[in-house]
Amino acid sequence: MRRISLFLILTVVSLVSLVAVVVAGYYVLSASSSQYPSNWMGQMMGGVMGGGNGAQVQAQNAAAPYLGVTFVVLVGVAVVSVGGLLYFFAFPEIRTSRAGAQPFLKSMEQSSGNSVSAYESVVKTLNADERKVVEVLTAHDGKYLQKYIRSEAGLSRLQTHRVVARLAERGVVTLEKTGNTNMVLLANWLK
Repeated sequence: MRRISLFLILTVVSLVSLVAVVVAGYYVLSASSSQYPSNWMGQMMGGVMGGGNGAQVQAQNAAAPYLGVTFVVLVGVAVVSVGGLLYFFAFPEIRTSRAGAQPFLKSMEQSSGNSVSAYESVVKTLNADERKVVEVLTAHDGKYLQKYIRSEAGLSRLQTHRVVARLAERGVVTLEKTGNTNMVLLANWLK
């Protein structure tokens, strides 16, 4: 929530500043062009010499380049802040705190009357191939070589590698390199 507030404040400030710079720029640039209403020398030389090289000399305010740079910077800040807001609204983060989750789980266990083991909870979230690998591991006391898991689960070598890698990323299994294969160990909290 703090990041969204930061992006919201940044967006409002940058857009207000952008409007202020545009108004100030319009005022400065319009004042500089009305300061010299006629360029009599240019008109005289243009009329007499046929326009010379065709360029007209125009007075420019000294603040004009700074206004242009400020405008570009503020547009960039506005785009980034609006992009940040859109990101946080399109992809909200799921926030769970350890302190808030524990009482909720305990109250659920007490209200339902039956406790669910960690193994049962994890198995419910696995797809079919992942479930096969975990079942092979539990059948072998949570420790087995990856090449044997492949044959018992009926998966190809690539499928087994990918499934074991996904399970390792989630912390369901750990891997120990053993020769040309891996020893796959079921996590202690699942046993």
